[in-house]
Amino acid sequence: MTKEELRGIDAIAFDLDGTLVDSAPDIREALNTALEEAGLAGFELDTVRAWIGDGPDALILEALREHGLGGSEALRDRLRKSFDAATLAAPLKFGSVFEGIAELVAGLRRTLPMVVVTNKPTQLARAVLDAAGLLPAMAGVYGADAAAQRKPAPFLLQAAARQLRVEPARLLMVGDGPADLLAAQAAGSPAALVAWGYGGHAAVAGAAPAWRVATPQQLLLTARESRAVRRDEETTTTRFF
Repeated sequence: MTKEELRGIDAIAFDLDGTLVDSAPDIREALNTALEEAGLAGFELDTVRAWIGDGPDALILEALREHGLGGSEALRDRLRKSFDAATLAAPLKFGSVFEGIAELVAGLRRTLPMVVVTNKPTQLARAVLDAAGLLPAMAGVYGADAAAQRKPAPFLLQAAARQLRVEPARLLMVGDGPADLLAAQAAGSPAALVAWGYGGHAAVAGAAPAWRVATPQQLLLTARESRAVRRDEETTTTRFF
């Protein structure tokens, strides 16, 4: 995405885990707490980090498969309740906001409206954002509260665009993994793939090329420059009309 293309953006949708916050340690803690309460062994951080992206139900299913279990619906429900309770008790005790994100959000807050679009359920997402100090800057939080809403489905991005009263084509999806890019493509939104997250280092099969963002500072500076040029263009147009 060029600066010229970014001038056509009216709002930004951020993924949460792996994009705004390094929450893998907290997700691991919540998952292992749930598993241990059910008499099952927990997993190392690197293993859990590789499973992040599709929400807690998918995470729990991966853990059960690793144990050689399909898991009954009752067991999955029990694990999910324990996972949610552990997350709400300590949303960001072990993880942290990625370096540069606080400055990015503070800078963009004066430039573009922002929302969070995540496969984490809304209640859990809001708790993490609140613990991170990022919640007040967000115009909305769109979590996947049902399986059909999860990215790569476009549902959450489309809902955010409606609430923001912008066209999906003018809502930039910023994320770190395949689900973010594919959801943006399905919604007709441009996408940016961050380099600092959990899955932003490889091409995504079936997804349109994304703007590769190396640092939060790069996104902030590019957005500021692009919006400044856009304001100058709008002022010039107003003078003539």
